[in-house]
Amino acid sequence: MEGDPEQTNTPEQAVAAPQAAAAPPTQPKPAAPVQEAPAPAPVPEPQVTASVGGNVLLFGKFDVSGVLIKDVGMARYIDIAPMAVPHTGGKHTNKQFAKAKMSVVERLINGMMRTEDYTGKKLKAYRAVENAFGIIAKKTQKNPLQVLVDALQHVAPREEVTRLQYGGISVPKAVDVAPARRVDLALRYICNGALETSHKSKKPIEECLADELIGAANNDMNSYSVAKKEEIERVAASAR
Repeated sequence: MEGDPEQTNTPEQAVAAPQAAAAPPTQPKPAAPVQEAPAPAPVPEPQVTASVGGNVLLFGKFDVSGVLIKDVGMARYIDIAPMAVPHTGGKHTNKQFAKAKMSVVERLINGMMRTEDYTGKKLKAYRAVENAFGIIAKKTQKNPLQVLVDALQHVAPREEVTRLQYGGISVPKAVDVAPARRVDLALRYICNGALETSHKSKKPIEECLADELIGAANNDMNSYSVAKKEEIERVAASAR
């Protein structure tokens, strides 16, 4: 028609027009599925390690760094060096005075094997001492090794009787006990007392050993080991 302005398209508009006509109508995208938040990872329970702060724990449970030995004479023969597993495999056997280098806890375990009930049963005696230490810690709220050391100091006799021969006559004579023998006798009396108590009651051996150690540490006369020590010193006093 005349009078209408001419409509001219640029090359860019000419190219865009067919592309716009060919493009399909846009469809709405499906909604993404809602993902549940992942469950929190379970927190691992704290495990008992064999050392805390560089200190080795006895049985993996008890810190022995603060144990004190008040008896100066016995301190040389009571080994309280930290050891996670008190078992040396008999490396000190047949060596003179080498038992002073053995852990006192291992010597207690070996002392429990002196009778027919535990002969050759090292693991059974080991478990009995370990459980007894747990009972001591629960009852007294103290370090079980400190209780053992106090028990040894109270139970170890200072005097005993020996026999001297005078012209075919045997005469008792009171003598001082060496520190190494004092430790040996104290361990023997504690172990024998625990075994004797277990035979007379229905309590398991670990409870009997724990009660014996607690009674000896408190210097209780009802304890077998303390009564045995007092008897030996009383006989020695009469033979002076």
